[in-house]
Amino acid sequence: MQARETLVLENLALVRHLVKRFQDRGREYEDLFQYGCLGLLKAIDRFDPSFGTAFSTYAVPVILGEIRRFLRDDGSLHVARSIKENARRVEEEREKTVRETGKEPTVEEIATALHLSHGDVLLALNARQGVRSLDAAVDGDGELSLKDTIGVDCMEEVEKRLLLRSLLKSLPKEDMRLIAMRYFQRRTQTEIAKEMGISQVQVSRMESKILKRLREYAENGL
Repeated sequence: MQARETLVLENLALVRHLVKRFQDRGREYEDLFQYGCLGLLKAIDRFDPSFGTAFSTYAVPVILGEIRRFLRDDGSLHVARSIKENARRVEEEREKTVRETGKEPTVEEIATALHLSHGDVLLALNARQGVRSLDAAVDGDGELSLKDTIGVDCMEEVEKRLLLRSLLKSLPKEDMRLIAMRYFQRRTQTEIAKEMGISQVQVSRMESKILKRLREYAENGL
C-alpha cells in the first residue's frame, strides 16, 4: 500500500498534464482530474514490470481512456463556438445553392464559396447532426449496436502492445527486420525476398519459424 501511495503521488503531475487536454470540453477540472486519478490507480494495479517499459508509458493511455470514458458516458456534447458558426454559414450556403440551382452543393463547392477547408466543412456538417442512441443499429441486421463499436477498456490493448514490443525486442535483428516489413509495412513475401536478396520460399520459411518462436515466447514467457 505504501508503494502504491508513492506511485500515486509521483504521478499526479502526469494526470494534471493529461487533464489539460480536455479542459475545453465544458467540464469541471475537478471532475476530469478525479477520473484521471481513477485511471492512474487502475494503471498501478495492472502494471507488470516484466513488460520492460516505463510505468508512465503504460499509464498514459489508461488514464486517457478513463477520462474519455467519463466524457462519453456523461452524455452531453459541447461543440466549439467557431464550429457552430461555420455550421450556420454552411447551412445558409447550402440552402442558397438549392434555391438557385435546385441541386445539393458538394462539400468542395461549399468550401470554395465560404473560403473554408474541406475538413472545416465536414466538421460543420457533422456538428449539425443529432445525437444518436448508443442502442442504435449500425449494421443492416441490427445485431451490432453503436455501443458495441465503442471501446470499453483500453488496458487489455495496451498490455498486448507492450507484450508485442517485448517479444519483438527478443528477436535477432534480421528476423525483426522481416517482421517489420511483413506486418508493419504490409509488404509481400516477394518484395521482402528481393529486399533481403533471398528467395520467396526462404522468406516464407523464415516467417513461419519466427511466428512460431513468438508464440512460444508469449505462452511460456520471455
